[in-house]
This record gives sequence, structure tokens and C-alpha cells, in this order.
Amino acid sequence: MLYSMKYNSIIGELLLVEKDNFLIGVWMMNQKYFLGSENKSEEIIEKETNILLQTKNWLDRYFNNEKPSINELPITFIGTEFRKEVWEILAEIPYGEVITYGEIAKKIAKKRKIDRMSSQAVGGAVGHNPFTIIIPCHRVVGNNGNLTGYAGGLEKKIKLLTHEGLDMSKFFVPSKGTAL
Repeated sequence: MLYSMKYNSIIGELLLVEKDNFLIGVWMMNQKYFLGSENKSEEIIEKETNILLQTKNWLDRYFNNEKPSINELPITFIGTEFRKEVWEILAEIPYGEVITYGEIAKKIAKKRKIDRMSSQAVGGAVGHNPFTIIIPCHRVVGNNGNLTGYAGGLEKKIKLLTHEGLDMSKFFVPSKGTAL
């Protein structure tokens, strides 16, 4: 059974979801990959649990320009081992900083002791991140400041990066077909 709670943010309504005393996701309403394929068949009950209230407090602090730690929340990742590897790297991106898909691919290749990893594969894993804002996939950009990709839409990615104080003049919205 899943428990959920809605949260209003500067990027719209978010759905916070808990399962077995762990936070399993924070999704923008109607975003791509909403609820993830693993959770779609489970019953969802709207209820303000301790974990969901703790997550609400975390988000309140984030939106008040504090820098709460991801480690404050009881998170569990539900996904493939590759996705989990990518999400763990995302969790390490500091507030107000960005990393490229290529840099993440290099980190995974190094960890796995292989020559290279596909940036596109990394992009797919980033896109399936179930923890909007908390696991900061909005801090991942393409080469040379390309703002490619964000499950909730680029305007929300821009809003979050602006909220964190990034100089947006260094970034651009790609034309269709631009690579990671």
C-alpha cells in the first residue's frame, strides 16, 4: 500500500509518496514517468504520515533557500541497478551547481572499470528519477550549457536552477534533436 500527500511548490503541485516507512518518490503531477512503472498497480491512500510530513518540511526548507540534506529523509530507490547508480550520483550534486550527462557517464564508466558509458543511457536514468527536487536531476545539463531534458518540462528546470541562484546566461534551451 502506498500513502500520498500533495505539496504546492513554485513548479506546481507535487505528489509525495511513501511505502513501508520509506519515501519512494516525489513527482510533479502528470510528469513523464509519473509514479514510475513499479508503483502504478498499487493502491494509493491520501494520508499525512510522519515521513510525508518530514518530506514536506524538507521541501519547505528547500524553497526557503535553505540547503537541507538528502540524508535527512528515509529514501529507498526502486529501479534497476544502473538507475540507482545514476541517482546516487545525482544525490551528490551540490545545491546551486550543475553536472553534465557526460560527466555522470564518465563516473559510472570509471566505477565499473569500463572504457565508456553512454550519455544517452544516463539521460534515460536521469529522466526516470522518482525524487523530483530531492534527488536533483534538474542540476544535470547537456554539453556547453544545453538545458536538454527534464521530465516536468524545461520551464520547471529553469525555475529550479534560477531558484538555486545559477546564472542562467550560461545556459540555453536546445533546438530539437540536440544531443546530450
